[in-house]
Amino acid sequence: MSHPYKEFEPKWITDAPNPKSFRSIMKWGDPNFYKAPKEGLYKLIKSTFNLTDDDFKEMVDTGEQIVDMKVETKLSEEQVKAIKEIVGDEFATIDDFTRISLAYGKTMIDIMRLRKGIVENVPDIVVYPSTTEEVQKLLAYADSNGIKVYIHAGGSSVTRGTEPMVGPNMMIETQKRFNKVIEFNEVNQTITVQPGITGPALEKLLNNAPENFGSTKRYTCGHFPQSFEYSCVGGWVTTRGSGQNSTYYGCAADIVLSQEYVTPVGVIKSDNKPRKATGPDIDQIMMGSEGCFGILTQVTLKIFNLSEKHLKFSFMFPTWEEGMAVMREVMQGEFGHPSAFRLSDAEETDMMSHMYGIIGSPLEPMLKATGYKMHQRCLLLGFCDGEIGYQKNVVKNIKKIAKKHHGLYLTGYVTTSWEHGRFNDPYLRDTIQDYGIIIDTLECAVNWDNMPSVHDSVREVVKAWPNAICTCHISHSYPQGANLYFIFIIKTTSLEDFKKYHSSILKAIADSGAALSHHHGIGKLFAPYLEENIGTAQMNVNKELKKYFDPNNTLNPGGTLGLDEHPDNF
Repeated sequence: MSHPYKEFEPKWITDAPNPKSFRSIMKWGDPNFYKAPKEGLYKLIKSTFNLTDDDFKEMVDTGEQIVDMKVETKLSEEQVKAIKEIVGDEFATIDDFTRISLAYGKTMIDIMRLRKGIVENVPDIVVYPSTTEEVQKLLAYADSNGIKVYIHAGGSSVTRGTEPMVGPNMMIETQKRFNKVIEFNEVNQTITVQPGITGPALEKLLNNAPENFGSTKRYTCGHFPQSFEYSCVGGWVTTRGSGQNSTYYGCAADIVLSQEYVTPVGVIKSDNKPRKATGPDIDQIMMGSEGCFGILTQVTLKIFNLSEKHLKFSFMFPTWEEGMAVMREVMQGEFGHPSAFRLSDAEETDMMSHMYGIIGSPLEPMLKATGYKMHQRCLLLGFCDGEIGYQKNVVKNIKKIAKKHHGLYLTGYVTTSWEHGRFNDPYLRDTIQDYGIIIDTLECAVNWDNMPSVHDSVREVVKAWPNAICTCHISHSYPQGANLYFIFIIKTTSLEDFKKYHSSILKAIADSGAALSHHHGIGKLFAPYLEENIGTAQMNVNKELKKYFDPNNTLNPGGTLGLDEHPDNF
């Protein structure tokens, strides 16, 4: 997928995996797509980890072994029969491979287990409802029969959020059948959908709204997480997710207008009024509950006019500090906000220079000649959405602020290169991990005033691993702060060593004064650090809400959000 190497190029796995292999489960996205590092990035990885070409001649833990095992369900024959009667025999299964394929999400701990053929916490039955009524019946049966319930949508969780830790249980899969549009309302600019609809399916419907709904305009949802191609609306909402265009459109919590949840104590449905002063907001209580308070069955989202085009920009700054100052001034400037807005620190800028075409382009000699030094310079890129006059005004002001902070304008070239790869970078993770090189991410919400200290303290812990690469960028910006998104690359195949290392980074984020998560949610992986991060009083409120909505602890038990104890004392 990249230009041919001039020197030695490792053999990459380019063929689709056997559909019954562990690799087919753990691989990101399209089975026929792969992404290899460009030659410059390959050389950077070699030099960082003191490797030679010989280290890239033999693969490890590729996950190509066939899934050939029997996992007994903990449900009785009578229970399986009763569940099948609710949704229909063809829409419930205890097939071993199907159940194993839905056991894990996409966090590195999941990927490493699958590469090694480790199978644990497999759902006892997978069901595919299509209506709210079927979900109600499934939950009522489960709650009265001691069966735990887990929800699976796109499966891109990086927090072990849906892993079925406690049994007997059922896994409700929403993407296959629970994915319909319930109502499109152009007058109010809203769309109401079931939670299993995918990002691309929703966006295609809205982009083609005149053809699909007879509307007068084309629309967008404006929500584009990196997992966009393989994520579902239900996951966005229940984890309080965010997309790469959130600086303009807002995060999931901003675009939700109303919701409906099925809970053990009844249906919870909010109204769709745009603003109300009717006491605490039930929508805010339910968003972020990650399937612990109820099962999301429909959600009404705000929609936006589809931009005819968007104006792109990119700048290079001499230092991280200058770039941060620009980000803050733009967000506090009150002249409008760009849509995508991203500043890479020095280490990420060096890597992006290899990935997105700066190295080897006419830009590189120009940068060197003008004093923007490798290992110090920082890249800012982005684009605007909205009415074209609005976009021009935003870009004009960004240029003015950037110039004040010694920003070198690079046109939209770099942004275009980034756009081409922004949804498929996870494929690169799969490719280089075949040689024992791990790429993983963690992110946190930070105020502007403590951003430098959070950046430095978390990087210090990441760098404690020998020769670790640690990059970071600011994204999802606000007038009061932003998201710091850390990407770390290490060499290991040890699952236990990685778990300890990952925990040390989470602890560093929690200790730094940042919010533990900006948009990945909490799940079971981050939960041990949640109470200290939000405070015992708030945690107790969450636990009381859990007792009210789900008195029998039927929904997503096993440590999610720290609401009960993880069975392995994570």
